[in-house]
Amino acid sequence: MINIQIKSFSELSTQELYDLLQLRSEVFVVEQDCVYQDVDGKDQKALHVLGTKDHKLVAYTRLFKPGDYFEEASIGRVVVAKNQRQFKYGYDIMKASIEAINTNYNETTIKISAQFYLKTFYNNLGFIEVGNTYLEDDIPHIAMFKK
Repeated sequence: MINIQIKSFSELSTQELYDLLQLRSEVFVVEQDCVYQDVDGKDQKALHVLGTKDHKLVAYTRLFKPGDYFEEASIGRVVVAKNQRQFKYGYDIMKASIEAINTNYNETTIKISAQFYLKTFYNNLGFIEVGNTYLEDDIPHIAMFKK
């Protein structure tokens, strides 16, 4: 089981910020071989969901209230460390993120831009795909909603 904390940008320690940027870079830039602007100026608006195990960040998401990213509340930058995926922490961090959107923003409708290969993972969490696939940073994505 992972320990989950939810923090605003200003509540993050310098170490926590470093750790989340490092994890995002390890997976989205290095592992997925995708050069893109991860530090996009949106982290300051987000709530950050940190999943730690033995004091090490192993899972992460960022949350936005309606209007800050999409018209709907949203979850993004969903990431689990490669050596921790066998423990299904993606489900833990996503369930905590969904709950946090309901608690912090009083919202139940959530939009995500999901990497297409993870569609079934998100379906299992109640998200339904809408529309066609599209390329985002040269990776196939699909819009998905949970109501």
